[in-house]
Amino acid sequence: MTTPSALERPSGVPFGRRMAARVVLLPAVALSLLPPRRIRALLDVARRGARPATAAQAKDARDAMCAVSLRCAGPKGCLPRSLGAALLCRLGGSWPTWCTGVRVVPPFTAHAWIEADGRPVDEGVPDDYFTRLIAVAPMSRPAAR
Repeated sequence: MTTPSALERPSGVPFGRRMAARVVLLPAVALSLLPPRRIRALLDVARRGARPATAAQAKDARDAMCAVSLRCAGPKGCLPRSLGAALLCRLGGSWPTWCTGVRVVPPFTAHAWIEADGRPVDEGVPDDYFTRLIAVAPMSRPAAR
């Protein structure tokens, strides 16, 4: 398998969205250095009160993270990219499902991604390519009486 010699960064991300992505980049990188149980606990708090993100909202957030950070756009930037995209969605009042897991086919590879509407967002692989080990989904809201 070869690696690309140049990374493709999304273009056309509005200035305000890029600035918001820069705001969440440092917290996302800091979160990526924590153990998985701490990440999950912090994301559980962050998701409170948010509505579920649409696929378009999640893709816009993912694109913004890749536009502002070569690390996030790179092949080994999945954890800060997914955390940043989730936090960026949260700034807008929504929350995607943040996931981490492994590939279902050899060789073993860990990965982190976001999902919306039950599907991975812009991963370029089939929906069942990864198995979830940890997922932080939007909180369900109680039914109105």
